[in-house]
Amino acid sequence: FFFFFFFGRKQQQKRVDSCSVVVEREKLSGQLNFSVAEKEKIRTMAVSDMKVLSAVEKSKTMPSAEAMQFLYTVVRRDVSASSDEGLKEKEQAIQRLGELLSEGKLKDDLAALIRFIRPFLSCISKAKSAKLVRNLLDLFLEVDATTDIAIDLCRECIEWAKEEKRSFLRQNLECRLVGLYLASKQYTSALDLGSSLLRELKKLDDKALLVEVQLLESRVYYKLSNVNKSRAALTSARTTANGIYCPPKMQATLDLQSGILHAHDLDFKMGYSYFFEAFEGFDSVNQPVNASLALKYLLLCKILLNTPEDVPGFLTTKLALKYHGEVTEAMSGVATACRNRSLSELKEVLTRYNDEFSTDDVVQRHLEHLYDNLLEQNLLRLVEPFSRVQVSHIASLINLELDVVERKLSQMILDKNILGILDQGAGVLEVFDASATNQTYTASVDTIQMMGKVVDGLYNRARKLS
Repeated sequence: FFFFFFFGRKQQQKRVDSCSVVVEREKLSGQLNFSVAEKEKIRTMAVSDMKVLSAVEKSKTMPSAEAMQFLYTVVRRDVSASSDEGLKEKEQAIQRLGELLSEGKLKDDLAALIRFIRPFLSCISKAKSAKLVRNLLDLFLEVDATTDIAIDLCRECIEWAKEEKRSFLRQNLECRLVGLYLASKQYTSALDLGSSLLRELKKLDDKALLVEVQLLESRVYYKLSNVNKSRAALTSARTTANGIYCPPKMQATLDLQSGILHAHDLDFKMGYSYFFEAFEGFDSVNQPVNASLALKYLLLCKILLNTPEDVPGFLTTKLALKYHGEVTEAMSGVATACRNRSLSELKEVLTRYNDEFSTDDVVQRHLEHLYDNLLEQNLLRLVEPFSRVQVSHIASLINLELDVVERKLSQMILDKNILGILDQGAGVLEVFDASATNQTYTASVDTIQMMGKVVDGLYNRARKLS
């Protein structure tokens, strides 16, 4: 007891002395002009064992520009490798500065910060340095994830990790590079790097990173329209994820990719359930961009399930109201057009929100299918009263070009959705009445087949008796 008492008093006196030295040094340098009362107040704080605000906590009380300048001074300051508190404070300052630069969309400054801190990373543990580099690179990718600058920066970090012989960090960075190749549509490079990384990770049995790479591989194959390989990669990722703890964000990403593949197979009911799970998962981890994407796919499945009347009700729920914007307005417009079975309204919505739809391959593919179905329904409704009608008249009724209507009617005749012929010379569609099927022939064939089975049975029994 006495040992701990005297040891505690000694440490307390040491804090008081160090605080006094700092105050005197700052006062002599002219940076601070503390009065005797203020100096005494700091001494009292040290004696009462109260912590002085760290650099990160101070920066949170400042405006963004001033906080950046203050944190830059902390980051540029040399810290002794033996000072644990100094290293920790500088590490926190780097992380906070990266967050501020990311919020300000200052990608060049953030890239310069990642390069500047590399000598400092040798002063801290490999686990902390790897986490810091990954966090800063993720912050950079939130600002810019499609240009060559991001790819070059990621390659630089990978080369540095190889030089420092940091295999775990290199693998994480290569996984992010695969994602960058995918975002920039360099699918061949993504598959090459992903394949080599998968072989390495399977030997090391790093399942958490293995799930992420397999999921990226599934997304790359889907972009290349190789649905079978995409489904196989996703199945491998889900199997691997079942054996480990899967973070909510990764689980939501898996659900999103599963929903996309189910929707591709026209299984919209199962796709809707996966998109709903993904939407809730992204919302729980505060990922508004991914949550809006899952919400868009979810509403699309509602429309493709021929229940567009459910869309307005879903958009009024508490969870969906948080993401009200152009995405919800666009999908609500599509739902209204489908509910009214109006082709002109659908074309108007697609034109108005072209930027929202044209950049998404999944939505664009399904909207084309939806447009074709709606066009087919409208043509069937218009052709139904006629036995012989001019194609130009149908085109004027549906307000479409003659070539488009003629091509679609030809397709419907070949698919046997319309019983008739298209006389292109006269520009006329002749529709035939559906002839009643004669059941006598079908019944006769069934009777003959049953008699054949009876004869075969009698023959087999006779052979056994003989």
